[in-house]
Amino acid sequence: MKRLLVITFGVLFLTACNSDPKGYTLNGTISGEPENGTKIFLKTTDSLNQLIDIDTAAVENGLFSFNGNQIEPKMHYLFVDQVNGNVPVILENGTIAVEFQKDSMDLAKIKGTEQNDLFMGFLTESRQLSQRARSMQDDMRVAAQQRDTATVTALREEFIEFQEDAKNFNTTYVKEHPNAYISVLIIGNLLATKALPVDEIKTMFEGLSSNMKAIEPAKQIAEQLDNLKSTEIGAVAPDFSAPTPTGDVLALSDVTSNAKLTLVDFWAAWCRPCRIENPNIVSVYNKYHEKGFDVLGVSLDNQEEHWKNAIESDGLAWNHISNLQRFQDPIARLYNINAIPAAFLMDQNGVIVARDLRGPALEQKVAELLN
Repeated sequence: MKRLLVITFGVLFLTACNSDPKGYTLNGTISGEPENGTKIFLKTTDSLNQLIDIDTAAVENGLFSFNGNQIEPKMHYLFVDQVNGNVPVILENGTIAVEFQKDSMDLAKIKGTEQNDLFMGFLTESRQLSQRARSMQDDMRVAAQQRDTATVTALREEFIEFQEDAKNFNTTYVKEHPNAYISVLIIGNLLATKALPVDEIKTMFEGLSSNMKAIEPAKQIAEQLDNLKSTEIGAVAPDFSAPTPTGDVLALSDVTSNAKLTLVDFWAAWCRPCRIENPNIVSVYNKYHEKGFDVLGVSLDNQEEHWKNAIESDGLAWNHISNLQRFQDPIARLYNINAIPAAFLMDQNGVIVARDLRGPALEQKVAELLN
C-alpha cells in the first residue's frame, strides 16, 4: 500500500525546536457549547506512525490545559471525545494557545511559540490555497451544468496555473524559511513522494539552518539522501540479512549469488496494491525461475501470523525475510523505502539494473535480460 509521508488536514504539519527548559503549558479554548467534563485527548505518533495516547484533560467552562516537558518538540494532536477530526499542535516547551470550534476543528488557531506562529502562518496560506481551489471547482461545476464551454475552458486554464502556484508554494516556503520545522517536513514529503529530482531536494536540505538540520526528522532525511546513492540503478546493492519465516537468517548475497537475476520485493500482507501485484510476480517467477530468475520478499509486516498466512495464501514460493518492524525495518531504512510495493532488480553481482517494475514491465525486463 502506497504510504505517503504527508501529514493530512490538507497541509503539512509542523514540529519545532525550543530550548526553554521550563516545559510547556498548552491552554485550550473550545467553543460550540461543549459540556463540562468533556474529555480532550492529547496524542502523538510512535515509530510506526500509529497514534498513541499521551495525556487527557477535561473541559471546564470551555477551557482545558496540558502541562509537561518536551525534550524534543514533536507534532501532537488534540482529539475531542465523540467528535470527528483533530487539531494538530506543536508540543514544544513554552506557552501555547489553541482555540477552536468543536464542529470545525480544521479552522483552529494556534499561537504562542516561535514555531507554532510559523506553523499558523503556513497553515493560513495553505487554507487560502484550498479555498481558492474549491471556489474554482465550484465555478467549473456550475459552468458545466449550464453548458458554458467558454467559461469551463477558461477555468480549466486558470486551474492549471493554480496547480503550479500550489506546487511552488511549498518549495518557496522552504527557501524563505530555512529555520522553520515545517520546511523539514516539506523536504521529507518531497523526498518520500519523489516530487522533485533528488539533486533539487538535496539542495533544499542543504539550505536549512544548522538548528533544523540537528533535529531528528532532518537526521532521517540526511540518512535517506545518503542511502539513495547506494540504491540507484548501476550501484551495487547494499547487502542485508534478516530472519526467515522459520527463524533462520538469510542474506541478500545468499540469493543473488545463486541467480542470474534477483527481484528484491518490499511488500506486506496489509498492503492491498502489493497483494494485487503478487500474482504477476508469481507468474514471472514460474516462467523464468529455471532460467535463473529468483525473488527475495522483504516483508514490512509487524505481525508474524499475517505475514506467514499471506505467503501461503498468495502462493509465494520464493525466499522471504522480515524484521516485523513495518517501515522502521532497518532494511527498509537502508533502501529508503517509505511506500510499498517497491522492488529492485539485481544481476548476479548484486548490481541494480531496474527499479519498481510492475505488471508487464517486469516480465519484459526479465525476458530481455535472460533470453
